[in-house]
Amino acid sequence: MNKLRTALATAAAAALGLAALATAPAQAAAQPAFLAASQMPPSSTPWTATQVLTGVPENGGALCAPYKIPAQNTRYREFTTELDTNGVQITTVARTEADAVKLVDTLRKALAGCGPLLEQQNPGLHAVSAYHGKLAVEEGAWVYSLDTADPQIGITDIHLFSVGRDGRTVTLVRWGQMGDFKDAPLPDFRTTTRTAVNKLWS
Repeated sequence: MNKLRTALATAAAAALGLAALATAPAQAAAQPAFLAASQMPPSSTPWTATQVLTGVPENGGALCAPYKIPAQNTRYREFTTELDTNGVQITTVARTEADAVKLVDTLRKALAGCGPLLEQQNPGLHAVSAYHGKLAVEEGAWVYSLDTADPQIGITDIHLFSVGRDGRTVTLVRWGQMGDFKDAPLPDFRTTTRTAVNKLWS
């Protein structure tokens, strides 16, 4: 707002000061936005979403990357369908942009090495991680998959992950269900990821 350079300057400045005090709490309370249930990859049954919750999920939110995201300044939303399809979005605002870059690197390394780590921790399990490229959205988003099979109990699972950043804000999105990689909606998940990152501060 332009400052009045007239005889009314003093009164106007006082009014502007009161307005600033009134809006400061609202600005301080601003938080990154989250995906809606309808913005998850299409499913044969509708998605439902929890409220946005404070902290991180009890299990850390992502295979091979649990507890990598600090609970402070972090919120999350979980997604489910009537089938075994599920997902989560975890978003944190780092203290500095450098801290956000470091967190993205940590999460990417964890997701890239997920398969070998799971096989080491669970003898007999077959787990394959794959990298599916970077998306051109804000400061970037990176997509990964994890395909697991347990021959002993005959269960296969497929998960898709993405890590994206907008300034100091980092968001991780996970999608998962029973099945193989051929069952994964990779193009739709890329769309979901772009939406998630674009939506953070839109």
